[in-house]
Amino acid sequence: MTNLSPAHRDAALSALAATEVDVLVIGGGVVGAGCALDAVTRGLTVGLVEARDFASGTSSRSSKLIHGGLRYLEMLDFGLVREALRERGLILQRLAPHLARPVRFLYPLKHRGWERLYAGAGVTLYDAMAASQALPRHRHLSRRGALRACPALRKDALVGALQYYDGQLDDARHTMFLARTAAAYGAHVASRTEVVGILREGERVTGVRVHDLEHDRTFEIRAQQVINATGVWTDDTQSLVGERGQFNVRASKGIHLVVPRDRIQSSTGLILRTTSSVLFVIPWGRHWIVGTTDTDWNLDKAHPAASSKDIDYLLTEVNKVLSRPLERADVQGVFAGLRPLLSGESESTSQLSREHSVGSPVPGLVVVGGGKYTTYRVMARDAVDAAVHGLARTVPPCVTDRVPLLGAEGYPALWNRRGILATQSGLHVARIEHLLGRYGTLITEVLDLIRDEPDLGRPIKGAEDYLRAEFVYAAAAEGARHLVDVLARRTRISIETFDRGVVAAPDAAELMGRVLGWTPEQRDREVENYRLRVEAERASQEQQDDETADAARLGAPDVVPLRL
Repeated sequence: MTNLSPAHRDAALSALAATEVDVLVIGGGVVGAGCALDAVTRGLTVGLVEARDFASGTSSRSSKLIHGGLRYLEMLDFGLVREALRERGLILQRLAPHLARPVRFLYPLKHRGWERLYAGAGVTLYDAMAASQALPRHRHLSRRGALRACPALRKDALVGALQYYDGQLDDARHTMFLARTAAAYGAHVASRTEVVGILREGERVTGVRVHDLEHDRTFEIRAQQVINATGVWTDDTQSLVGERGQFNVRASKGIHLVVPRDRIQSSTGLILRTTSSVLFVIPWGRHWIVGTTDTDWNLDKAHPAASSKDIDYLLTEVNKVLSRPLERADVQGVFAGLRPLLSGESESTSQLSREHSVGSPVPGLVVVGGGKYTTYRVMARDAVDAAVHGLARTVPPCVTDRVPLLGAEGYPALWNRRGILATQSGLHVARIEHLLGRYGTLITEVLDLIRDEPDLGRPIKGAEDYLRAEFVYAAAAEGARHLVDVLARRTRISIETFDRGVVAAPDAAELMGRVLGWTPEQRDREVENYRLRVEAERASQEQQDDETADAARLGAPDVVPLRL
């Protein structure tokens, strides 16, 4: 089993404490994990440390889309759109076909004539930039055709529509798979390892000082090059160096609502124009994701809070086009994330660039900031290219455009055999399809757990979309160290159930505890911490503004300092 097991973490930290690596990456989000995979597949020795869990920040709280960004065409940012569409094709077709899939969107038209020409020209250009990708081209629909695809729309909300395709993936699992693939190629990968200091020899950065939050110990890691890939924490990490950064990162909050699939009668997603941005209604299994907002955020970065005002804004905007309005009681889950935008002259975060930048403020240190999820691989390539300049030897170029993630190799063939897998395992074919979309060809490792212990083939109480084996596997192979890691990121139970995962928590803790060696007291503490987290999030969502929502969210104990 190729994994991020507890034993792997211990071995990784021991190796990092004992030897100097070529490249040490700070940050286990999508860019940091991408940097680790890029560097290790060039033949470099690599370490990756993350203060919390993989994808615990921005990279688990996106709109779950891989797309070029139609609105950037309107801003005439053709280069960014072309680059993002190229990366979308790579993810869908080669790098992560088990985690990504095409998704269809409907763009309602409100004006006859000019809007169809204007929007149609934009979508035509969008398709042309992605001409080599195996996605259907856009279509023009009459109002009747649009209402057939989306009966939930009000008849007076449109005169016709455009239909086009983009891509979707589970961001948290994708980021975890990046880290796991880097580990499979030899990177030393460790979560719950916080950088608390930067080592220097003269003006040169030579490594970091880290605090192992699981075992409450501090030690040093030596590296020829350090890459700061900490997203919205870039400026905080940079401050440890004692030098001003070459650019600043500004946090923009985006929130999303999760509602049951039966509340919006539609066979397609929606993209709607608002006064300040665009609004997506995105298919997500048995749910819809509705988002997002775009507002400045200067409060706690670890736990951005969604306020009642945020929720009301999204409901108001989406209800402008729905014949049966959504109500607060329909909201099954809420999540808030922060976009790491490069600071510019604009006061509005919605106007700041989604381009990325790479700099080297002092020798031995590379900083990467900005960008968007879809272009993570390009950001990682550019950051590692900059780090390579500081190494005194020739290093091969980036190869990650040709390196499938774990679970991707052979996925189409295994998908075609899903009926056989169902027969062999005794699971329904729909269950096999769900597992294939989460694990790809690594599904066989999950099925092996069920074969050895048939009870693990039952759904977990309170979240029947997920099997008990998945919680054992998350702790044994996917680097999950705490209950929130599984309920919020390895699965999406925290946003897909009305109770936010509280009912599933005791059984999940018992299954994880088998692997991690938790005592009954530790299991109870994990469950209680998770319950308090949910209560604090619910309380924040009743507050009217960011300040009071943030204060309510901070009422919960932090999940990190559980010394196990």
